[in-house]
Amino acid sequence: MNTDNIKIAVIGLGYVGLPLARLFSTRFPTVGFDLNPDRVAALNAGHDSTLEVSDELLQKALAGGFRCSCKLEDIRDANFYVVAVPTPVDRNNHPDLAPLIGASETVGKVISKGDVVVYESTVYPGVTEEECLPVVEKVSGLVFNKDFFAGYSPERINPGDKEHTVEKIRKVTSGSTPEIADLVDAVYNAVLVNGTHKAPSIKVAEASKIIENSQRDVNIAFMNELAKIFNAMGIDTGDVIEAASSKWNFIKLKPGLVGGHCISVDPYYLIQKAQVYGVLPRVMSAARRLNDGMGAYVAERVIHFMNKKGILVKDSRILILGMTFKENCPDIRNTKVVDIYHTLQEYTGNITVFDPWPDAAVVKKAYGIDLVSGDPKALEGRFDAVILAVSHSCFKELDVRGLLADREKGVVFDVKGVLDRDSVDGRL
Repeated sequence: MNTDNIKIAVIGLGYVGLPLARLFSTRFPTVGFDLNPDRVAALNAGHDSTLEVSDELLQKALAGGFRCSCKLEDIRDANFYVVAVPTPVDRNNHPDLAPLIGASETVGKVISKGDVVVYESTVYPGVTEEECLPVVEKVSGLVFNKDFFAGYSPERINPGDKEHTVEKIRKVTSGSTPEIADLVDAVYNAVLVNGTHKAPSIKVAEASKIIENSQRDVNIAFMNELAKIFNAMGIDTGDVIEAASSKWNFIKLKPGLVGGHCISVDPYYLIQKAQVYGVLPRVMSAARRLNDGMGAYVAERVIHFMNKKGILVKDSRILILGMTFKENCPDIRNTKVVDIYHTLQEYTGNITVFDPWPDAAVVKKAYGIDLVSGDPKALEGRFDAVILAVSHSCFKELDVRGLLADREKGVVFDVKGVLDRDSVDGRL
């Protein structure tokens, strides 16, 4: 096999799989596979509800031969399979490999001699070779590294980021043999603008991905801890960060909510695997606990400012601006805004969550929260407190104090630190 006869099937058409499949289709015959028939139908009609691929790009790809399917027969002719399914955690924060095992079973049903399967899903070191490939072997009846081969190239998709798009991201690649590592590297290099970094083994590539997000989680946890300290001391955290960042080697990060499918999930994979080897990852575990508690902390700060202004918290009217886990995208996976909501719900049932980005039906199904969208002017003059939880661009243009029933007495809390300081009562 070489890059002249590659036929690609991408399994899993979410935030990671679809942009990658669309990109591969510019160079190779490519089919996208997903178990959700509604998702497949929408994509074949030329629209991506995640907004990661524009309608223009998707329709151009479809016109060029790219297609999506939920039928196994449509990917049987591929010889280069890419698995890009979620790797979540369960309610106890234990890694849930069920989607990955299911995708491996799918590959096992269609893979042939000489084919290659590459995993992109974020995992702890060892999952590809110890958990996934034995499933492919069992289902296919083929022998790994004799009849079929494997690679790992961790995803680096950043939802909503229109600058660091998939074709511009430098990718880590790896393979189960030196020859396959070269092939996997060549396939990715054929479509990437900034090239690749070829890791010496699949386990090294897996580990590189897991520490990317774990490092960021720890760094943000430090900033969140500083915010708690400085808030208790009556010092503005933003001012402290600006002053400290005047030094050339200071890493400028902000405190905030840590949600989503990566930073708030991936560290748990390494934490659990480390314990299997008798290592207790204290820093990572403490960072996770601290970051997971920030939603409740924000709610407590809002209550603090309401009490200072003499606002009765019980049955008060509170507006939360933003529901997604980050700005300017519809992704609500593991959003920590729900922690703000549920903490405040202990005091009042009059909570409105406004966000024009996500689908209200999806929010209702996932979290049981009735989302409000539409014209924000309809919200003016109605609330005792307003919380800017997500820094969507559209929120920055709002007269936030105009949403308060009493401009002077009401409370505005800025989680993201993006509003004019004179317009807010508190921020992280």
